[in-house]
Amino acid sequence: MNDQRLRLDLTALADEVTSVDLRDRTLRTSRRLGIQRAVATSAAALVLIAAAAGTAFAIRPDQSPPPLPADTPSVTASPSPTPTPTPTPSGSAGDTPGAPPSGGSSTNTPTVQFGKLFYGPAINLIGENGNLRSWRPGENPVRLMSLPHSAATLNANVSPDGRRVAWVGEGADDSDDLYIANVDGSNKQKMRSEVDPYCVTPAWSPDGRQLLFRENLPGGGSGRFGLLDTRSEKKTVRWWRTEPSACHAVWSADGKTIAMTEDGLVTLFGADGTKKRAVPGFAVGKMTSNDIASLSSDGSRIALLQKKPGEEAGDIARELSANAVLDTRTGKQVTLPLGGRTLNQVYFQSDGSMVVRVKTSSGYAVLLVDEDGEKISETAEPASLKNEQILAVVD
Repeated sequence: MNDQRLRLDLTALADEVTSVDLRDRTLRTSRRLGIQRAVATSAAALVLIAAAAGTAFAIRPDQSPPPLPADTPSVTASPSPTPTPTPTPSGSAGDTPGAPPSGGSSTNTPTVQFGKLFYGPAINLIGENGNLRSWRPGENPVRLMSLPHSAATLNANVSPDGRRVAWVGEGADDSDDLYIANVDGSNKQKMRSEVDPYCVTPAWSPDGRQLLFRENLPGGGSGRFGLLDTRSEKKTVRWWRTEPSACHAVWSADGKTIAMTEDGLVTLFGADGTKKRAVPGFAVGKMTSNDIASLSSDGSRIALLQKKPGEEAGDIARELSANAVLDTRTGKQVTLPLGGRTLNQVYFQSDGSMVVRVKTSSGYAVLLVDEDGEKISETAEPASLKNEQILAVVD
């Protein structure tokens, strides 16, 4: 009797309990996530369709993203190093990001984006050290290593991966020793002595392994050009067979072309030092240039400081300002969307786009310009970079 009563009570209690099917709940969650992904995919497809139909959509984020930490570089033994997360250099006081100027946009297209910009002092103040800085639009500038001011101003070069810097000179004696280090100042190494610090500043190859330099002859005078393997234990050098009377070498991103100036003319060389061709339009007593800033990835365009007849040519020291972009095959000037402002600097990115720095009423702004000359976006530089110059742009 008691057993039968107990069974009846348990049966009644089971009827009152609602069963939960975990499998059904899992499937419902999976379907909900699938719907969310489908909605996101459909939205992206609609944007692409609208763009193809010529419909423009203006997207304005509610808030700019917070500053991201900068990568602290490290040296590896691989010819093509892969960046690894490392401690971040601290941002300096007063290094604050600028807002986009009125009429500008800080939104980039997915395929054309700003790289990281590296800065150094624009004015050579004798006896003072100068800091390198890095900045990407939308982030805070980051203070990097300190260098002798003449090196930071006149010959420091940042590697294409943004992880190392090469320079000539050290201390008050302004020596002609060649050094490399991580951009935060760590892992400093002396590579060679008797290196030209002014005419042929050390220029990184696109893979970030080799440095093109020119040695100084004992007792004065310039010597041969060499490609220094910065990752070899013996610091081996492959010497050019040619010795051009040229200055201010810059590489194309494909590694096939090096541009230099020769007595006011602009000449393109192969990576082995053989002369390829001269850029048309330059001649003594006519249009000249003694300073090159950047060369496009395929060598077809060049940014430089162009001098008209009668203008002062300047000295042998490096000048990174640019007032023109030329087609190296025709010598014709490339039109840039400056909006009536003065061009200050231009750097080519590996995808063919350009980072264009222009003078504004309050300082400078940087424009992202695609390969076809169309402005993609514009951002005001932080005020703390007003007295700096761009040394490199890293993708």
